[in-house]
Amino acid sequence: MAMLTVRQIDQADKEWLQKEAARQQLSMEALVRRLIHEKRQQSMENAKPSDIVLRYFGPQRGVELGERKRFGFDPSRLQDLEAS
Repeated sequence: MAMLTVRQIDQADKEWLQKEAARQQLSMEALVRRLIHEKRQQSMENAKPSDIVLRYFGPQRGVELGERKRFGFDPSRLQDLEAS
């Protein structure tokens, strides 16, 4: 498992975290894990398909996707069709 250390937390935020953890009968560490997990799930549910593709296949993963083409047609050809 990964480990994370967070420094320089605002005192009010730390106090809220302590109170919220106590209210939910959790340790502060368990509460932070739950909050991170919930936020990650929420962001995945709200993601657009293009965001998901970039997350798994984008430049950060070593895949160059290239420029996106729209709908596979050439707008200049539409003008030719309208003139006919």
